[in-house]
Amino acid sequence: MDSSALSMKAASSSFFGNSANPRFSYISNPKPASPPIVRCIHSQNPHSNSWYPLNPISKTPVSCSAVTSPHPNTFGNDNLLATTTTTKAKLQLLIQEFQSITEPVDRVKRLLHYAELLPPFEDSMKSTDSRVPGCTAQVWLHVELDDDNKLRFLADSDSEITKGFCACLVWVLDGATPEEVLAVKTEDLGALSVVGLNGRRGSYSSSRANTWHNVLMSMQKRTKALVAEREGRPRGEPFPSLIVTADGIQAKGSYAEAQARFLLPDEAKIQELVSLLEEKKIGVVAHFYMDPEVQGVLTAAQKLWPHIHISDSLVMADSAVKMAKAGCKFITVLGVDFMSENVRAILDQAGFPEVGVYRMSNERIGCSLADAAASPAYMDYLAAAAPSISSPSLHVVYINTSLETKAYANEVVPTITCTSSNVVQTILQAFAEIPNLNVWYGPDTYMGANIVELFQQMTVMSDEEIANIHPKHNRSTIKSLLPRLHYFQDGTCIVHHLFGHEVVGKINEMYCDAFLTAHFEVPGEMFSLAMEAKRRGMGVVGSTQNILDFIKERVQEALERNVDDRLQFVLGTESGMVTSIVDAVRKLLGSAQSQEGAKVSVEVVFPVSSESITRTPSSSSGLSKFPIVPGVASGEGCSLHGGCASCPYMKMNSLGSLLRVCQSLPHGRDSLSAYEAGRFSLQTPNGNLIADVGCEPILHMRHFQSTKRLPDKLIQQILHTGENGR
Repeated sequence: MDSSALSMKAASSSFFGNSANPRFSYISNPKPASPPIVRCIHSQNPHSNSWYPLNPISKTPVSCSAVTSPHPNTFGNDNLLATTTTTKAKLQLLIQEFQSITEPVDRVKRLLHYAELLPPFEDSMKSTDSRVPGCTAQVWLHVELDDDNKLRFLADSDSEITKGFCACLVWVLDGATPEEVLAVKTEDLGALSVVGLNGRRGSYSSSRANTWHNVLMSMQKRTKALVAEREGRPRGEPFPSLIVTADGIQAKGSYAEAQARFLLPDEAKIQELVSLLEEKKIGVVAHFYMDPEVQGVLTAAQKLWPHIHISDSLVMADSAVKMAKAGCKFITVLGVDFMSENVRAILDQAGFPEVGVYRMSNERIGCSLADAAASPAYMDYLAAAAPSISSPSLHVVYINTSLETKAYANEVVPTITCTSSNVVQTILQAFAEIPNLNVWYGPDTYMGANIVELFQQMTVMSDEEIANIHPKHNRSTIKSLLPRLHYFQDGTCIVHHLFGHEVVGKINEMYCDAFLTAHFEVPGEMFSLAMEAKRRGMGVVGSTQNILDFIKERVQEALERNVDDRLQFVLGTESGMVTSIVDAVRKLLGSAQSQEGAKVSVEVVFPVSSESITRTPSSSSGLSKFPIVPGVASGEGCSLHGGCASCPYMKMNSLGSLLRVCQSLPHGRDSLSAYEAGRFSLQTPNGNLIADVGCEPILHMRHFQSTKRLPDKLIQQILHTGENGR
C-alpha cells in the first residue's frame, strides 16, 4: 500500500495495533485545521489475541496512528509505541482523541467503530457473576492476572455504544500492572464524556456515559481480588447482608439473620395488634429506624388497618393529622421524644387537641442530635449570629430537634426547619431571595460539613449544571455564599457517627461497584464515597425516604430490562430501614414474577463491624452517655471506626410496649400518664407559648415545600430582626 493510500485509510478509521498489548491508534478531528501526522508500525509477530482489521492487500498487519499536530515532532521522531506503553499515556491519548471530535455523530461513530474491534467474549462467560452493575445495557467483564503480574481484560455488551466504551477501557488497561489499574480515578475519565449521548460535555446525568466509571470500578474491584488471591491473603469477611428474590429471603451473617427473623412475623401477633387498633380507633406513626420485630408486625398490619404509617420524622406528624381526620381517637408514636412532641403540637395546630398522643416508654427516649441542640453551646452558637440590617441571618434547623429548641432558637434568629432531603434547596433558595444573607445551620455537624463540601464541588461545575440544581445560582453565586454559610461544630447522631474510616475502607475494597446509599448525616469519608457513586449513577445521598425511593427505582429499572440480574445495595444508615426496603422490593419482584419476567435478586448489605459490642471511651464525641454500644449477641454489631446498624434510643420502642399502651386505652389512661406526650404550657423568654413559637419554623418549611419559596412572613422577620428585635 502506498503512502497516500495509507494516509487516506488512517484518516477514515483508527486501528487497534497487533501487539500483545493492543495499541489504540489516534485519529484527529474529522475537520482538522491542518493535515494529521500519520505514523505506521509494522509487526511481523502478531499476537493471537490482538485487535486489528486485517488488510486484504498486505499480509503484514499494519497499525497506523494519525495525530493532530501543527508540528511533525509533537511526539518526537521515535516510534509512537514508546508514547503508549504506560496506562497514563494511553489514557491521555484517548482523551485527546475524543476531545478533538466536536461533532456528536462523529463521536458516536467512533465508539461504534471501536465496538467492532473487541475480541470475542464466549457466551459461556456471560453470567450474572460477570455482569457489571449500574449500566443501562448488559455489560460483561472477565479479568485475569497473568504470569507476568499483568492484568488481562475481556469485555462485551449487548449495546454497540456501550461495547465501544468497553473497548476503550480495555485498550487502556489491558496489560497494565495492578498498581496502574488501581491508580486510575473516575475523575480521570471525566473528559471522555461523549457529546451526543448525554447532551453536553462533562455531564454525569447519562447512564450510558457512566459506563466509563462503572466498568472501571468493576475492573478495579476484580483486580484487588486477584492480587489478594495471588498473595495468599484473605480479603476479609464480607458485611452481613439480606438477599431478596421473588421466592424468598436469604440471610448471610448473624446480624442479617437477626434482622430477617422478623421480616415474616407471627400471624397471631399481627392479628392481636390489628384487633386492638380497630376496636379502639388507634393510629400508629412509626419511624423507619424501629426495632425489627415491631417493624415487621407493623408492615404486615398495614395491609389490614390503614391507619399505620412508617416514614421519616417529618411525615409522621402529617400522617397523624390524617388519622385524626379519619376518626382515630388516639395516636401512638414509635420514635424518640421530639417526634411525639411534634405530633402533639401539630395535632393541636390542626384543631385536634382531644386526640391523645402516646409514647412507648415511661422513661425518656432521647436523641444525641436533639440533645446537642438543647445544650448551652448551641444557643451560644446562635447568639453569635448577631442578625442586623446590614447582615441579615437565617437559622436553618434540622427537623431532628425538640420543639423547645425550635422555639428558643426562633426567638434568637428567624428559623426555618429542614429535612435531609430538602436542606440543600432550602439554603440555596434563602441565599437567592435575600442579598447578603448569613445562614446558620445546625445541629448536625456532619451534615453541615457535607453541605459545605457539596457547595465547594459546585464551584467547579458549569453554570448549566448548577442551574439544574437551582435555577437562581451559578458558579459566581455559589462562591459568594460559601463564606456566609456556617454550621454547628459539636452535634452528631450516635448511629451515623460510626460510619467511619473502617467502613469506608472495606467498601472501597469489596463493594466499590455496588450501589451505595448514605444518609446526609454520615461522616465526610462516607459522604464523599457516596457522592462519587452518585455522580456515576450508582449512589444516593439524602434522607431515609430518598434511600428507599432510590432502591425501588433501581429495582424497577432492572425489571423493565427483563434480563436476569443481581443488584447489590450498601445501606449507609440505620438497619431499621431494611424492613421497609425488603417489603417494597418483594412487592416489585412479586409483581414481575406474576408476569413471568426475568429473575432479579436484590442484596442489601449492612456495613457493620464484626464486633458484637464495643465499649466506648468517655472521650468519644456524642457517645459518652453509652458505656456500651449494643449489637447482636455473638454477631456483627458496632465499633467506633466501623458501622453501627442499631440506634439504642429507637429500640426502646418495642412491640410489647405498643401492645401494653393499646390494651390500656381508653380506660387505663391514668396509668399511662408517663407515656403521654404532654403539651408545652411553658413560655419562651419573650412570654410566648413554646408550642406556638416552636411550630412556626415547621410551618415555614411546609410553605417552602409547597411553593419552593420562603414565606413572606419569614423574609420580613429576617430583614427586620436587627431593627426591631423579635
